[in-house]
Amino acid sequence: MNGINKAVTVLLGSVLVGVGVNWLLIPHRLMDGGMIGIGLLAKYYLQLSPGLIMLAVSIPIYGIVFLYDRSLFYNSFHGLFLTSFFIDLLSPLRAWNPFPIEVSAVTGGVMIGAGIGSMLAYRSNTGGTDLLAQFLAYRTGIPVALLILLIDGVIVVGSWEAIGTYRMVFSVITIMAVAAATHAFSRIGKPKDRWEIVRPPRR
Repeated sequence: MNGINKAVTVLLGSVLVGVGVNWLLIPHRLMDGGMIGIGLLAKYYLQLSPGLIMLAVSIPIYGIVFLYDRSLFYNSFHGLFLTSFFIDLLSPLRAWNPFPIEVSAVTGGVMIGAGIGSMLAYRSNTGGTDLLAQFLAYRTGIPVALLILLIDGVIVVGSWEAIGTYRMVFSVITIMAVAAATHAFSRIGKPKDRWEIVRPPRR
């Protein structure tokens, strides 16, 4: 049953990422971070398929993880393939965005973060820098959402020349929404920390 739950979650998470990228980010030329951001830069600069670029750039990172953490590798590669597939498959959604940039930045970030976080809850991910963040989080104890936020921030700030200051500001909002949603959804099924549980004192 856990295998079925994981397969369904990874599939739905990949669809959420694909919808968020195509329906909400690309029409406004907004950025995300990580491998999705690298794929978007390839789209904005060279009109290449972002999903295909994500797949190609992730291969070296998967090679490293294969050498040091086979379990994480086997749990993760299908998330990368599905996410890359749906990002390119759902490209027709780019013509149907009715929302202003403010709404798209926040909603797109939450949708992408929900997809990524759901996959992280089952030890899968979208590959690339998300996989690298998960690999480092297991070894350092740093929250994976924080590592993703830091990596995403570097990529988004580096995209300034491609998207300009105005879109970069809203792209920063997007990655903050991604990080918040990733953290919330990645804790699905996990016990709450003691300070999150409020109970009346025993008498």
